[in-house]
Amino acid sequence: MSFSLPDADPQPGLILDSAANTLRSNLAAESLWVKNDLTDPSGILPTNVQALVTAALTQARAIEDVESHINNTVLLWTFIPCLKTAEVLARGRDATTDILNRDQAIRSNRLYRVITENTTDLISRHAPDGRFIDATQASWRLLGYWPEELRGRLLEDLFQSDSSMRQLTETRNRLRDDGYATMTLDLTHRDGSKRWFEIASRAIRETYTGAVVEVVSVSRDITARVASEDNNRRLADELARTARLAALGELASSIAHEMNQPLATIVNFASASQRYLKSASTYPEHLERVDDGLEKIIHHANRASEVIKHLRTFLRKGRKRTTEVLLNETLTKVAQLCQWEADKYNVEIVCTPADSKPTIIADQVLLEQVLINLIRNGMEANVEALAAQAATTGSRLMLSASINSEGETLIDVTDEGPGLDDQEIRKMFQPFYTNKPQGLGLGLSMSRSIIEGFGGFLDARPASTGGLTLTCRFPAASANKRISSTETATDE
Repeated sequence: MSFSLPDADPQPGLILDSAANTLRSNLAAESLWVKNDLTDPSGILPTNVQALVTAALTQARAIEDVESHINNTVLLWTFIPCLKTAEVLARGRDATTDILNRDQAIRSNRLYRVITENTTDLISRHAPDGRFIDATQASWRLLGYWPEELRGRLLEDLFQSDSSMRQLTETRNRLRDDGYATMTLDLTHRDGSKRWFEIASRAIRETYTGAVVEVVSVSRDITARVASEDNNRRLADELARTARLAALGELASSIAHEMNQPLATIVNFASASQRYLKSASTYPEHLERVDDGLEKIIHHANRASEVIKHLRTFLRKGRKRTTEVLLNETLTKVAQLCQWEADKYNVEIVCTPADSKPTIIADQVLLEQVLINLIRNGMEANVEALAAQAATTGSRLMLSASINSEGETLIDVTDEGPGLDDQEIRKMFQPFYTNKPQGLGLGLSMSRSIIEGFGGFLDARPASTGGLTLTCRFPAASANKRISSTETATDE
């Protein structure tokens, strides 16, 4: 029996003899070689067609899925032998789309393997309850477990702290509601070392119900970054304390003068009380003066004690202590502390508290440091302006607190200095920018950072006095008070 080639067959077909010569072909085959400008039917067959025909006849079996390429078309051929007639039916199939999809899948799989096997981050798949389905090889370096050891384990087995448990619960809720979540967790590596991870997760949902059926996570080791941030915070604290020491050093003579006043007064009242006490037997009414002198001694001794206590607090080394700060009282204390230097430069500090009693959540000492820095800058600007005018009169520096119409709390420090133009105002808060010969250019930059750490902002604008107004702006009380209050022991 011989092969038949129906012209209604949409796939190309040819009947070949044992020498691979074309005996007959159908319309689909003829159309294919004509369409591609080929001279004979053999042009649409594989280049090794002779070997294929010989193998099919000698081995008495069909040979399948042999590729041939015609321009952009890929054909898969099947060679079916007929031993009785020594003929072979070559039947083709257009497999261009299938081959392209296969090649794309191979490339994608190769790329996926390269990425997953070489990435430094851990890529993992999880069941909705957090159980590991699969993980990349990075799990050994980051966690100390091979992927085979992680399969079937719960996340809770690795993240065992109370805070981690809360974050895992919150993350599952966000994945359920939003489909995406990130979290930062610490865990203990299998070797006992502590590691910090930043984990981004995305939910894969069931098409019809929308239920989370799987979670894909990418975990990055940020231990080095966390350590660097901690070190930067420590350096910032040390730099802030150094600035306080520098400020105190410049005020040393004034501090000595301030301490000398109560001490001298104490000595005077003690001497007077001693004289009155010696004459008390003759003049009993002198005992009342002794009592009055002792009260004044106690008053001025307490005043000296408060000065020392405040200076020690100002210099104390330690982390931030955030609490509710009464601004009116803080402004008064800072004005008193700077009055020593103000007297030296003949500057009158005009302190105007707010009508209400505004409060903010901040570190008392750091806030005082900022205000002292702003006041001292203002006094230096006043002195500079007076020197340029060759004036002999004094100057004023205004320190005030207020609440604006938007509920924001403001602290303004306004000087009578020469002022700055718009370009200099934009640069004045940049680190190391200064127009002072002996300045470092760090005071205003650090001050702005400290105020921003309290959730506020520090800015400057030209003042009606000709100088500058520096404003510490804090958000409305309800927003500001969301900052948690923390207190850490300090080293005296």
